[in-house]
Amino acid sequence: MTLVFDPLPPVLAPTSDGNLFPVRRLFCIGRNYAAHTREMGKDPDRERPFFFTKWAETVVPSGTIAYPQLTENFQYEAELVVAIGTGGRDIDPASALDHVYGYATGLDMTRRDLQFEARDKGRPWDTGKNVEQSSPLGTIHPVTEVGHLATGQIRLTVNGDTRQDADLDELIWPVEDVIAHVSRAYRLEQGDLIYTGTPAGVGAVGPGDTIVISIAGLSDTVVTIGPPAVD
Repeated sequence: MTLVFDPLPPVLAPTSDGNLFPVRRLFCIGRNYAAHTREMGKDPDRERPFFFTKWAETVVPSGTIAYPQLTENFQYEAELVVAIGTGGRDIDPASALDHVYGYATGLDMTRRDLQFEARDKGRPWDTGKNVEQSSPLGTIHPVTEVGHLATGQIRLTVNGDTRQDADLDELIWPVEDVIAHVSRAYRLEQGDLIYTGTPAGVGAVGPGDTIVISIAGLSDTVVTIGPPAVD
């Protein structure tokens, strides 16, 4: 038998030591900073960790991304991204960090109007979140280089103006807890990425805007919003 068509090449993310990290799946934690939870109109004291998934193909490096169709409210969300190096199921929080290969800066770009429309109707968020080029990812830094990140500034600027500014210690559910939580629903595997949530200050951007995501100890992710794709 032969393949009907050639499969797409794997998504490979660069690491700071010159290697390539094969991306498998994305798990994105929602409302994991109290201030952002409030700006989304929810009560952080009543939130349990939850997540949604995205395709690996949404991961792109720093560069230009197309403004997507069907939206008039395309918003940024700066995030600490956890790269899983060792799989597991029902992982204990006490050993969860042993499963981490490394960390990176990242963006969860969102068609906010479509997300809110789906949320208000009790529908899945896919059209708002799982969008082509919506998961820009910076260089992945191995734990052997940077250790485990529990504190440190997370900051996002648009055209040089600060829009998000917080500390990783403000995460409601820290890295070890979100790893444990996701692993209760799915067996985590090598290559999975966990986007750990965004601080307050999310907002809309348009073509020509440049976004920079910085986290203490990691490489920046730099993204420029381009015109809509035409193909």
